[in-house]
Amino acid sequence: MLARWMRTTRENRCPEPPGRCDKRGWWALVRIVAAALAVAVGLASLMAVPATAAAKAQVVERAYVTNIVTGSVSVIDTATNMVIATVPVGTEPIAVAVTPNGARAYVANNVSNNVSVIDTGTNTVIATIPVGGGPFGVAITPNGTRAYVTNSGSNDVSVIDTATNMVIATIPLGAGTQPIGVAITPNGTRAYVTDFGGASNSVSVIDTTTNTVIATVPVGSQPFGVAITPNGTRAYVTNENSTTVSVIDTATNIVIATITVGNSPAGVAITPDGTRAYVANLNSNTTVSVIDTTTNMVIATVTVGTNPIGVAITSDGTRAYVTNVNSNNVSVIDTATNTVIDTIPMGTRPYGVAIGRVVMGASTTTVTASPNPARAGQAVTLTAHITCTMGTPTGTVEFFDGTTSLGTATVSGGTATLTVRNLAPGDHQITATYSGDANCSGSTSPPITLTIKPRPRHHPGTHVEDHTGNSSHTSHTSHTAISVKLS
Repeated sequence: MLARWMRTTRENRCPEPPGRCDKRGWWALVRIVAAALAVAVGLASLMAVPATAAAKAQVVERAYVTNIVTGSVSVIDTATNMVIATVPVGTEPIAVAVTPNGARAYVANNVSNNVSVIDTGTNTVIATIPVGGGPFGVAITPNGTRAYVTNSGSNDVSVIDTATNMVIATIPLGAGTQPIGVAITPNGTRAYVTDFGGASNSVSVIDTTTNTVIATVPVGSQPFGVAITPNGTRAYVTNENSTTVSVIDTATNIVIATITVGNSPAGVAITPDGTRAYVANLNSNTTVSVIDTTTNMVIATVTVGTNPIGVAITSDGTRAYVTNVNSNNVSVIDTATNTVIDTIPMGTRPYGVAIGRVVMGASTTTVTASPNPARAGQAVTLTAHITCTMGTPTGTVEFFDGTTSLGTATVSGGTATLTVRNLAPGDHQITATYSGDANCSGSTSPPITLTIKPRPRHHPGTHVEDHTGNSSHTSHTSHTAISVKLS
């Protein structure tokens, strides 16, 4: 571009003697050249700016499991199937649900008659909401604005405004209904509640606009869990006392199929594509029934832990997580093969499970070296500085010289340090890679150049300078040898 401007200037240079040219045209050309030079300098300066590491938030999937006896929620990283956090909540937590944006988890605490609200970014309880007696199930509307909590002891449903974390409505279901499970249709207009108690043996259908019961659907004995297909047309209800699953047509609120499964079916979850329903059979000891939702037939039975009760499926549909209440673990099922591929230890009596996509805090890592430059053999301290948009980062940092690992250090207070001594003379490209933790995503620093100078050579004798330009002293004999060699 600059060459083109210069050619244009030469081609339009004034051919007349001084004073005969149009001064305005001449100065216009001067301004054009100056502008071109400024652009060129600006581009050069932009090209000289070193690259910086952009901090990015990371979306990850987490499974949240309630532990009844220990009064806690275990947080599982579904990528590694490792427990990354344990969150104390209320007394005997039963059910858990995650908001659609992944920011909050709502936990129904059966004995303490309240709901704990977990900030999934920090895995801490940020609110405790009093509800009815014996809260058991919880479900959140697709727009994330409401949480519906079934109260098995007071025979009603509490409606929580998730913006204020206050109960804004209480829906009575009738004496002895003992509501347990709850699920909300994909369009958010209906909540289906299983009435476990007494002789009700029914499902209550709630209009979420008016928060009133608009239908009661007879099902099997002691209905427990409920899940709704992604297209909203079917509700699958487990009947604990009749070893069956009732299939409700949500358009007519009539049962259109009854499927025999294992003993005491409890939790139920449907794959994101709607083709399969997974049912945890509590008193079949160790089985999960897999239902083909097209034929409403059981197509597989998966052996899991002892007394499976809760089930949840990952957003991509490839994994089902099953809580085993009496073996204190979670079985992970590969839904393609319907085999258990992992078993994760939990707290005491794991019960409910929910899976959500959580936005982790974005981290930024920088690295420094001191001293820089340094002499060969001199101790150099590498320091990584990590910041995170969600709290103080923990974890580890690995330092690299190019692609060669120099070592790993633990992060404390947002920094990690490593001392190195054996770097060869020359320039070294040093980077620091932060591992990330339960709240912060990992990141890698931009490289810095660490210069290591050769050690000075000191010997008695005549001062000489070798071919590298480094000064030294050598003995008379060595000097003679060098002189002969160089001559």
